[in-house]
Amino acid sequence: MFLIYHPEGQDEPTRWRYNPRRGLLAPEREDIERRTGMPYAEFTQAVLKGSSLCRRALLYVFLRRDHPKLRWEDVGFEWDELRLEYSKQEWQTMRDGAVERLHGEELAAALEEFDRLIEQAEDDPEESGKARPPIAD
Repeated sequence: MFLIYHPEGQDEPTRWRYNPRRGLLAPEREDIERRTGMPYAEFTQAVLKGSSLCRRALLYVFLRRDHPKLRWEDVGFEWDELRLEYSKQEWQTMRDGAVERLHGEELAAALEEFDRLIEQAEDDPEESGKARPPIAD
């Protein structure tokens, strides 16, 4: 999964690889827990559900890596400036799940949509094999 930040006035979006299981250090996860008031596993689910506070906390962590003196109060975004995108591997995993759960016309429609999304998605070379769900458990 990727976190994409494209604020107004910035020519190109900034893209970070976001894997809730790897890539965030313990101090970063602990800071996220303090700022959001929720355990990290709940935070990862809230990010996917669209929690503005959780997405702000995630953006803060990634921005602070490049700007260590960045303050929480200085991080804000318009809703359309920040988004999550699944990788090709994650879409493929969801497609495989649909094959197991759906049948008939519903399956055909889902596969058509998944194939379209897979075609448009970015490849994640760090994902080997079957991608796991983008939450920490």
